[in-house]
Amino acid sequence: MLSQFMDKPHIPHLDAAHCVLRYIKQAPGQGILLSAASPVQLNAFCDADWACCRDTWWSVTGYCILLSQSLISWKTKMQTTVSRSFAEEEYRSMAATDKPSIV
Repeated sequence: MLSQFMDKPHIPHLDAAHCVLRYIKQAPGQGILLSAASPVQLNAFCDADWACCRDTWWSVTGYCILLSQSLISWKTKMQTTVSRSFAEEEYRSMAATDKPSIV
């Protein structure tokens, strides 16, 4: 949510960024924990919010990918094209989930 306002941030956005940084500072050394007891399985989940931006009517799509029970990749993005239906937006979300860019 915070990254949507990087182009033209205002004071509330800076306050929110400081809040996020304080949270990260309080939890050093956190990482991805992989349990040896869990079977190795890759799961992906996606969702879309159709035409949620009232200014542009663009949709927001997001996904998360889990290895066993550990989150390894996630992304939310405002779509750059206007979808004609909820179903079209869900298909776009699934397509974005299928080709993630794992950092």
